[in-house]
Amino acid sequence: MTLRDQLRLLALTPDEDLPDLPLRVQAALEGGATAVQLRVKGADTRRLLELTHALLQITRPRGALLFVNDRLDVALAAGADGVHLGPRDLPIAAARRLAPPGFLLGASAGHPDAARAATRDGADYLGVGAIFDAAPSKPDASPPRGTDLLRDVAAATHLPLVAIGGVSEATAPACLQAGAAGVAVIRALLGQPTPEAVRDAARRLTRRA
Repeated sequence: MTLRDQLRLLALTPDEDLPDLPLRVQAALEGGATAVQLRVKGADTRRLLELTHALLQITRPRGALLFVNDRLDVALAAGADGVHLGPRDLPIAAARRLAPPGFLLGASAGHPDAARAATRDGADYLGVGAIFDAAPSKPDASPPRGTDLLRDVAAATHLPLVAIGGVSEATAPACLQAGAAGVAVIRALLGQPTPEAVRDAARRLTRRA
């Protein structure tokens, strides 16, 4: 399976440290999610490490990727598959020097120039957004840019793109048609009220994505 295939449906964890997060992640994978990104904003380093270890016990047997948001140190210490780095995090070039072979680096790219720079510096994939309205899940998100942003970034790099920002069952197909390899989803997936609802949402998204 290629990296593009493994990024088809990326389940982003909500900011809150949900007590049933492992159950939700398991349900998402059972429904068809292919990767998970851990981004519990309020958790301290020890808690993030604990969560990463717990989620790896779920993702590894199912062949799904696990990325840690922002924290290269936690991802490396836990043995995660990769890290996703934003514009205010450790630069991709520096992370590549620290990362072992096979460790995956994702970068945020809200502009073709950022995509070119991340490609040059050694990123493996790019998160592109916000495509739609992401404010309900991420108050500091950029204004929605629409699928034209995906087309512009796709023209600037050979790396697989993951569309992020307000992506739902209804909007996922448009992201793929605009050049994304996959979609990253919060509210419409792990943000569902119960693990059962998460599993059903993942199945619907898998059919659409």
